[in-house]
Amino acid sequence: MTERYAARLIEVPDEGIRLHPTQGTAPPERPTEVNLLGMAVALALGAAGYEHHPALRDPRLQTLEALLAGEAVMPWRPPAARAGTAAYVECERSGSGVFTCAVRHRPAEGA
Repeated sequence: MTERYAARLIEVPDEGIRLHPTQGTAPPERPTEVNLLGMAVALALGAAGYEHHPALRDPRLQTLEALLAGEAVMPWRPPAARAGTAAYVECERSGSGVFTCAVRHRPAEGA
């Protein structure tokens, strides 16, 4: 069971963002856990000011599994970039099995 999930948010121009899971992070394998984590990530992005990208989602390619694994682009637009920082979504699982996620900014490498 996945207890933590963290991924850097990479902007893909004209498409949205791609999650780049941090080293040692893997998305859950069970479908219910994937859905819970996917919803928690979406809520965190919305709370951080991300908006849906106007490009339509391709449900054959942009599955929750592929999005969380960093294999597909999410149709979200980031808010204005913070100079010298990189955005990450960081999630923890509670004892009851619920994921809580937040978008955090860390100093960018080489900044």
